[in-house]
Amino acid sequence: MSDKIIPAFETIHGAGYQALFLIDNSQGHSAYAEDALRVSSRMNVNPGGKQARMRHGWYVCANGNQISQAMVYPPDHPNFPNEPKGIKAVLMECGLWQGGLHGKCHSKCNADATACCNKRILESQPDFQVQKPLVQEIIETAGHTCLFLPKFHCELNFIKYFWGSVKRYLRDHADGSFDMLKANLPQALAAVQLCTIRLWEQRTHRWVEAYRSGLATKEAQNHIREFSSTKYKSHRRVPEAVACIFDDPVA
Repeated sequence: MSDKIIPAFETIHGAGYQALFLIDNSQGHSAYAEDALRVSSRMNVNPGGKQARMRHGWYVCANGNQISQAMVYPPDHPNFPNEPKGIKAVLMECGLWQGGLHGKCHSKCNADATACCNKRILESQPDFQVQKPLVQEIIETAGHTCLFLPKFHCELNFIKYFWGSVKRYLRDHADGSFDMLKANLPQALAAVQLCTIRLWEQRTHRWVEAYRSGLATKEAQNHIREFSSTKYKSHRRVPEAVACIFDDPVA
């Protein structure tokens, strides 16, 4: 993203243009930086040991001032020089440590809980809540913006249609060898026309419009099929299936 995609966009369009990236909602794309403020699996209750060395956080004190907070002890600390502080020390500095609670729940925290354990209290703090995935940090730092697509809705991501076409080309021109696969990949990518990609994008927009109008997935699918099968019988007349979309204020 930082070495190829963003520089390519800025080279093509020049200064003053902002890109909008649509990001698949996958585990890889939602990964965080190594020093990101994340409690789960990254922090122990007590100092030291095997845990992440995280960037500075912050908290708001009683007078409303925002205080920067280091997540690692300084080099001159008498007991834990240059060691991660852990959940307890971080919460004690903020005045939020609850001695009557477990450091971490024995099982996974309830999704609706806010104070079931001290781990949950820390990850509910604003500096941890506003932590963004690495890909989003890279994009926004470069001055662009991004949207994460919803899970399990590949119909809203028209690049899926592109890769489906590429895979079909590779299957149709395969001889079972890896060398043939590598040789055919450039041709498979080039075989997809730009006009076809634009049609896929329009199809994605129709899915979005169908969902915005309140249709369920099956109803939206039938709506898209009806729209796609609409025939223009006259250059002077817009078909009813198309006209109703432009009459609908929601769309």
